[in-house]
Amino acid sequence: MMSKIARQGAHPQGPKKKPAAPAAAPTEPGTAPLTIRPVRRGDLDAVIEMDAMVTGIEKRDYWNSLYRRYADAVATGQHFLVATARDEVIGFAIGEVRDWEFGSPPCGWVFAIDVRPDARLAGTGTQLLLAMCQGFKKAGVSKVRTMLSRDNTLILSFFRSQGMMIGPFVPLEMDLEP
Repeated sequence: MMSKIARQGAHPQGPKKKPAAPAAAPTEPGTAPLTIRPVRRGDLDAVIEMDAMVTGIEKRDYWNSLYRRYADAVATGQHFLVATARDEVIGFAIGEVRDWEFGSPPCGWVFAIDVRPDARLAGTGTQLLLAMCQGFKKAGVSKVRTMLSRDNTLILSFFRSQGMMIGPFVPLEMDLEP
């Protein structure tokens, strides 16, 4: 729950610091507590439905593949987290520690994060990202990265609001002839 002072950007004890990601954090007043936890097989349909709602494409095979790869792989630096309220999945995040990619020391990469549209603006995305970052820290890395479409202003605004900024790498691509 956010106080009136915090919503207005001021903090009575000085600058506001990012909180540690708790296991259960309150959402907006009058709603159920938010829980961030590893994905379970029973969560997958909700994740697939949420992704299809946002992208317009159901990718069941893709999500089943991600579940098999990331669901039980925390020991290898891979994380697939869900956010739940009232035992209902309302968000998810997936990331991993990548070693020496592009000449960079090991760092955490977030490659999927989403919150159900009707559950946004309550801090769920922030709590998912904080929990992911805690997992990366436990794996011994001190930097987190992501990549997104420059046209996706919603997610770009989210990551920038979390303190992320343009990194040192430039993505390049080319079309492959059939």
